[in-house]
Amino acid sequence: MTDDKLVRMANQIATFFATQPDADKAAKVAAHLTDFWDPAMRAQLSAYAAQGGTGLDPLALDAAKLL
Repeated sequence: MTDDKLVRMANQIATFFATQPDADKAAKVAAHLTDFWDPAMRAQLSAYAAQGGTGLDPLALDAAKLL
């Protein structure tokens, strides 16, 4: 999967969870990624975040660091 598509998908998930009342939104995003993304996608997102995460929503970036 391209990084652009991965970023877009992670940002969409972060946008949804940003509207939820939960306190630890990054943990909720990370849990969603763990539940619904395959391990290769999570690994790619983690690696992308470790390289700076250009274009990732701050919430998605925080979640990626929790994976």
